[in-house]
Amino acid sequence: MKFNLPTKLTFLRLFLSIVIIVLLIFPFYRIGIEFKTFLYNNILVDIRYIISGVLFIFAAYTDHLDGKFARRDNQVTDFGKFLDAIADKVLVNSVLIIFASQGFISVFIPVIIVIRDIVVDAIRMLSASKGTVVAARVGGKIKTACLMIGISLTFIYNLPFELWNLQVSKFFLYFGTIMSIVSGIEYYKLNKKNIFSDFKDEIL
Repeated sequence: MKFNLPTKLTFLRLFLSIVIIVLLIFPFYRIGIEFKTFLYNNILVDIRYIISGVLFIFAAYTDHLDGKFARRDNQVTDFGKFLDAIADKVLVNSVLIIFASQGFISVFIPVIIVIRDIVVDAIRMLSASKGTVVAARVGGKIKTACLMIGISLTFIYNLPFELWNLQVSKFFLYFGTIMSIVSGIEYYKLNKKNIFSDFKDEIL
């Protein structure tokens, strides 16, 4: 099967997501690999997170590029949209879960984001089965942008803002989490007729 450029970029994002996951959780010390750490203004910086952050920013940029190229060259496909959704969730949600497990962020952030994604995906599938296409909403785009910025800053220890005790990374992560709830409610309101029509059919 021959893949177009946008799909190749999506595959690249999925591959980079896996690389980032391995970098963050694999015990490299057990195979004799040690990542350097250094002290910067009383902040202990692990080079592993800097490398992961650079890869994350590049992977996030491919999300912009694949959509841009797909629309420009009229190469939007159902498979591409399906793969794009998977790659986005693997990239963002896995990093949020790892950050929470390592104590960088509150566990409530990935829990809320994952639950929201499950609900929205269920609404999309239900709407699609009834012939209704649920397009991306502005709230969802704001949510994604905020989470991408917050995650990127967390990778680099919230620098340079940490020097002035400005919790910019947490602001974007919490605001992105709030917007995920708002956009989830937006999806529900736009598709509640489809949801409750099935509910009534089940009762009857």
